[in-house]
Amino acid sequence: MGSNLKSILITKELSMVDLSGKTLSVDAFNMLYQFLTTIRQYDGQPLTNSKGKVTSHLSGLFFRCIKLIENNIKLVFVFDGVAPDLKSKERERRKSLKEDAQKKYDLAVEQGDVELMRKYASRTVRLTTELIDEAKELIIAMGIPVIQAPSEGEAQAAYMAKIGEVYGLISQDTDGLLFESPRLIKNLSISARKKKGATYIRNEPEIVDLSENLNNLGIDIDQLIVISILCGTDFNIGGVKGIGPKNALKLVKKYGKDFDTLFSEVEWSFEYSWKIVFDTIKKMPITKDYDLKWNNINKEKIIEIMVTQNEFSHDRINSVLESVTKKQAQKGLSEFF
Repeated sequence: MGSNLKSILITKELSMVDLSGKTLSVDAFNMLYQFLTTIRQYDGQPLTNSKGKVTSHLSGLFFRCIKLIENNIKLVFVFDGVAPDLKSKERERRKSLKEDAQKKYDLAVEQGDVELMRKYASRTVRLTTELIDEAKELIIAMGIPVIQAPSEGEAQAAYMAKIGEVYGLISQDTDGLLFESPRLIKNLSISARKKKGATYIRNEPEIVDLSENLNNLGIDIDQLIVISILCGTDFNIGGVKGIGPKNALKLVKKYGKDFDTLFSEVEWSFEYSWKIVFDTIKKMPITKDYDLKWNNINKEKIIEIMVTQNEFSHDRINSVLESVTKKQAQKGLSEFF
């Protein structure tokens, strides 16, 4: 959803050991975009098989999920449904940016500029229906439940955390906090390092605790939503001009719960009321009709998807599967998780 609250939030490092035995919901689209953006070849193009089919998402999903399973972490993947009407402008904006990036990438190819190719290639990422279906098939083969949200996946994933069915939500965005996920887990990757420019920096898992942050800021959840609206969300792109998280916090502290007066004092330039944005976030549709059931890893199906269909190394995939399925057999599925 695009809220930018990082500068006012308390974030703490944690380890895989801290999450052992926990169940976490995953904002599937967020994670898939992450894989498609970062798992790329030297020239910025995604991984593909010999037929030109993109496989970056499958590589990321397989190796990250297996690592988390080996660390005794249970996963539930939640996929987006129908986007709210207010998100149409943001979708148009993203489409325009991708088209512009594609033109710049094509020009970089003509010029043989590998640096620019890398720069613009990741900005052209599109998550197609085919990629989503392939991801679901692999996730299910790994024994992990897939939940279809009626609207925003983060709202559904946050709801499951809010009612205690999962410990927290895995996402690189802070939007899950607005949907009242008690905990947000970030940087839950395979490597403890990530590339930034020409160097590598630490990439330890982090946790954002909603209650701790609300208490620290001296606000409630509705005020946190208002701060996000002031700064800008996918439903009011850019927010109120000149207002960032720290200034938004000051305004909320000044006006308390008198949001009408607050928004009458700022330069709200959107053709619809702030209340519509607030209600869109606050009343995001979720479903209670889902089944949380984990199964043993289907080794044969994974080999079919990863090796037969998409040409990953049989030895590598099989070696990873042998290790994790052996542990499952020794401990039993319930104990393993």
